[in-house]
Amino acid sequence: MTFSVIGHDPATGLTGVAVASCVLAVGARVPAARRNVGVAVGQASSQFWHPDAALDLLAYGSTPADAVAAVAALPKSSSRQFAVIDHTGRAAAWTGAECSDSAGHWIGEHVSIQGNTLAGPDVIEAMTEGWLGGAELPLAERLLAALAAGDEAGGDLRGRQSAAMLVVGDDEPVNIRVDDSRTPLPDLAHLLVVDRAHRVFRDAVRIDKSESPESAERAARLMLRAAELAPDDQLLVYWAPMVLGDPADMAPEVLKQVVDLAQRVPWLNQVLAKS
Repeated sequence: MTFSVIGHDPATGLTGVAVASCVLAVGARVPAARRNVGVAVGQASSQFWHPDAALDLLAYGSTPADAVAAVAALPKSSSRQFAVIDHTGRAAAWTGAECSDSAGHWIGEHVSIQGNTLAGPDVIEAMTEGWLGGAELPLAERLLAALAAGDEAGGDLRGRQSAAMLVVGDDEPVNIRVDDSRTPLPDLAHLLVVDRAHRVFRDAVRIDKSESPESAERAARLMLRAAELAPDDQLLVYWAPMVLGDPADMAPEVLKQVVDLAQRVPWLNQVLAKS
């Protein structure tokens, strides 16, 4: 009843999962992720505790294959589906013979893709192509590309309701969820962009603008980048005047950037009006 992709980026050390399903709040049911340990998903009739149990095994030194084998040895595993990837990119998966068709999984280098109750085997194939075609993307965007490809190929046979993403490895994980929506994948994509914008915004507010004109300019440019990513975000609307400061004090290049961006982000005109 769910399709997911778990993957690892050896260049950054990030590990993550993206998942979608025609159930309420799939992000609360299927995935689990721990920094410096790995990611696990429990699908079909898997119990909610299975992903955490698999990560416990990884934390104590088991391989993903061992963790999957341990869960597969539990009673009624023939109707369950689960997959595990560790923080180095080793992956393993299980699809029980009694999982609802279409069901299956594919394991590649640093990735495992799995699903059940799918519109057809093309879903797994499309997700694989989406993952392989996104090799140049950051991990979160690559996971989303694979998930979106599966959705476009039919996704969950029953329809669409929820989606989620977890990415761990940095000090601040990506943890976004769409719990109940007719369009969970586009909504998840939007949340990822807002997440990126808020990260840039937080970098901006951490800068001590009083240190030098260069510091103030750097903070302003970051703030404008955040506004460009999420032009309707109210948190940015609130903080932008404080970060950008008085237009009369802006570096000419920054002021030009504000003026140009105000054509697409109208609330920036309120900042300019304070001059």
